[in-house]
Amino acid sequence: MDLTARHPRTKELLSTVKFMVQTLAAAGELQRDLQRELTYDGLRAAEAKGNKGGRRPAVTAAKAAAVRAGYLGGRSIAGLARDHHVSRGAIRTAVADLMPEHTDDREETPAPEIAVTLDMPGKAADFLRATELDVVERGALDDGVTVRRGQGYILRIITVPAVHRQLLDRCQPFDGTAAVPAQRKARREYENRVSTQTIGP
Repeated sequence: MDLTARHPRTKELLSTVKFMVQTLAAAGELQRDLQRELTYDGLRAAEAKGNKGGRRPAVTAAKAAAVRAGYLGGRSIAGLARDHHVSRGAIRTAVADLMPEHTDDREETPAPEIAVTLDMPGKAADFLRATELDVVERGALDDGVTVRRGQGYILRIITVPAVHRQLLDRCQPFDGTAAVPAQRKARREYENRVSTQTIGP
């Protein structure tokens, strides 16, 4: 069907064309809503089983005992982070129950991240929609705005740099030999945007 067909006299879109466009739009919206509902159902089921989801802790159970012992022995957060090659935040998480209510004023408190807007290529967005994500990543993806570009599209995402980096990490399979050139190109484009417009490790 020609979706641009117009009535020869009124020059308006044919009724059948309007119906088809509205039907396709409704079907697309339904698919997105169903996918979101199924995702949240899966997350709730995982939480009920005791699975927290998200990334695994940077300080593994094997390292945690040594980290906690070092902290109790007077080692600084920064020193432990250097020794175990993790971030200060990971060390703080591992010793959270051992820390006093007010942290040492000498400890640097990182400034909160500010959300930035980055365009994710459609190939990357399509891949991530079919990938298992945590709640924050899924929310950022679902809230993205689709912008059509020729035959394809980009997804305009507004979120903090850390979440952009997490989404980029999820596209890691695009670096493999099984990925097609268009997928590898999509990841490179998104990586360039993330690296040039965000700051952080």
